[in-house]
Amino acid sequence: MFQDFQSIDLFPLTVADIVINLAISVICGLIISVVYRLTYKGASYSVTFVHSLVLLSMITAIVLLVIGNNLARAFGLVGAMSIIRFRTAVRDTQDIVFIFFSLAVGMAAGVGYPVIAILGTILVSLVILVLTATQFANPHKRYYLLQINYISSPDSETVITNVLKQYCRKLKLVNLKTLDYNEEVEAFYHVTFKNENRSAELITAIKEIAAIKHVNLYFDEDDTPAPMR
Repeated sequence: MFQDFQSIDLFPLTVADIVINLAISVICGLIISVVYRLTYKGASYSVTFVHSLVLLSMITAIVLLVIGNNLARAFGLVGAMSIIRFRTAVRDTQDIVFIFFSLAVGMAAGVGYPVIAILGTILVSLVILVLTATQFANPHKRYYLLQINYISSPDSETVITNVLKQYCRKLKLVNLKTLDYNEEVEAFYHVTFKNENRSAELITAIKEIAAIKHVNLYFDEDDTPAPMR
């Protein structure tokens, strides 16, 4: 019975079919990588990951070309892949989406559905670009993460709080820890500004406080530095 499975190969591929399918997977992979570069907003951009998106699409197509409609090859591939363990941590949810995007396009190209591969790449890429350009998921008021290192004292804390209330619409202390030197304290606040154009003024006002040692302002959603206007 197993030999019967091995002999099932109804639609043998020609060299032209293989070249066309692989070419489509490469082109679609390049489009996906370009879209990733244009839309990525995180702090851990990886050149190797961008290259991997192209290669992943092509390799997936090769795997599907090898399997074809042969059941024995499919079962053998499942057994071979089950011993592989991928331990690379994916930090950004968007990276996982692009990995599946490349896999899906590679599968479509590998099984000989070029129209699905090309149209799928174009349509999904357009949706990603539109969502990014329109800032669809961003809240009306942007939240920031404010990091302040200062020498702890009742007076310094009062002055810092007064300055923050002057510029911030909402203010919430989310983390406070004492460092091991010079009685220095590190505080993290979630803040929203009354006027985001005055964020640079807030940083300047905080730095003028004598007890301040260090201050940073980040976009809360991805921990990237906020632009100082």
